[in-house]
Amino acid sequence: MSVPVRRRSVAIAGVAAAALLLAACGGSDSGSSASPSASNTDPACADYASYGSYPGTKVTVFTSILPPEQQKFEASWAQFEKCTGIDVVYEGSDQFEAQLPTRIQGGNAPDIAFIPQPGLLQKLVQQGGPVPAPQSVADNVDTFWTSAWKDYGTVDGTFYAAPLSANMKSFVWYSPAVFTDKGYTVPTTWDELFALSDQMVKDGIKPWCGGIESGGATGWLATDWIEQLVLRQQGGEVYDQWISHEVLFDSPQIKEAFTTLEGWMRNADYANAGFGDTKTIATTAFQDGGKPIIVGNKCGMYQQASFYANFWVNFKKDATIAEDGDVFAFYLPPINPDVSTPIVGGGEFVTAFADRPEVQAFQTYISSDTFATLKVKEGTWVSANNGVPLDAYSDPISALSAQYLTDDTATFRFDASDLMPAAVGAGSFWKAMTAFFAENKSVDETVKSIDAAWPAS
Repeated sequence: MSVPVRRRSVAIAGVAAAALLLAACGGSDSGSSASPSASNTDPACADYASYGSYPGTKVTVFTSILPPEQQKFEASWAQFEKCTGIDVVYEGSDQFEAQLPTRIQGGNAPDIAFIPQPGLLQKLVQQGGPVPAPQSVADNVDTFWTSAWKDYGTVDGTFYAAPLSANMKSFVWYSPAVFTDKGYTVPTTWDELFALSDQMVKDGIKPWCGGIESGGATGWLATDWIEQLVLRQQGGEVYDQWISHEVLFDSPQIKEAFTTLEGWMRNADYANAGFGDTKTIATTAFQDGGKPIIVGNKCGMYQQASFYANFWVNFKKDATIAEDGDVFAFYLPPINPDVSTPIVGGGEFVTAFADRPEVQAFQTYISSDTFATLKVKEGTWVSANNGVPLDAYSDPISALSAQYLTDDTATFRFDASDLMPAAVGAGSFWKAMTAFFAENKSVDETVKSIDAAWPAS
């Protein structure tokens, strides 16, 4: 999952809106020469002229993303506001997913919402909330993102939501100093990864540490481990069929992933370094899972997402994240050679509930490479927008994440549990994975219990 938030074309209204779309995507209107243009003569506004001029208007944004990230978003569209005259009003809430449907039903929907999972977008569309994205946004997404990202913003053939941020989940964290000292090399194949694990065991280092405790969302990290394995072993088509329950948990394809995890993270020789036996994986907070890598060097590796970069300072105040630093990450290697660069990730999507011209102008801007580059330069944020230069990233993990997330040859899939029905993705799947470790439940017991909880319709 994305650190728990859940757990934690269209007819354009009016001639002005149609003109905006043409201006925003650089087209020309064969029937009209009229198009809005920014009246601001500041030279800094030249790059914003195509978005139009809408002085005195307001666009509201509702999101689960709270300060200090809020201030970074506001900085990244400050020039857009100045040049277009649009006041973008940001509202963050830690009750976002509960409040958004209530606001929509009460006739108080925001103009824009940052949706944390495609599953929520689908639910909102079924309830009649969002409006389709304008062509200018679709054009930007076609230009700057791989097709998988657009697919996740599309419901029943209609495109609603452009990607916003992204996170890379297919990473393994490690200590470069330990690797150098021991003569280890970063593995690039699955066989090399487990040859390295066996070598660490011989050298007296337990290769893997882990923690899946996360309050009411305990178990989510273990669902990520299964997702990594399903995609690497079976590929995107089976992964998609698994999400829709066309392929059951109790199928040979998915059980293979559970069996692989059993021999990996439930292997007494391999885990749980620094914490105890493998049962402690269920009671160790996911935030603390990587601690033994840089505190005592008791652990060799920790499979976790790019956002885990934010936790290392909790264990070492001045921890450096770099190829020659205290800690760094490498890509979790593929398994099946027929699956090209499998990547599991997550992110937010920009959804509109109004189609006023100023709303569409803002949508178009935040789907652009201009916005994404400015936002990246604010730090601690990754985009799968391929128009962002890698040197715009201020830290190497973000740049490495972007390198993989923008690879158009990769097999990218969104976090599966975020796409499954909530009763499973945020319920039985989490609980079953917790019991898998805490109670040593068998693979058969585990997969059958998850299938049994799948909603009938």
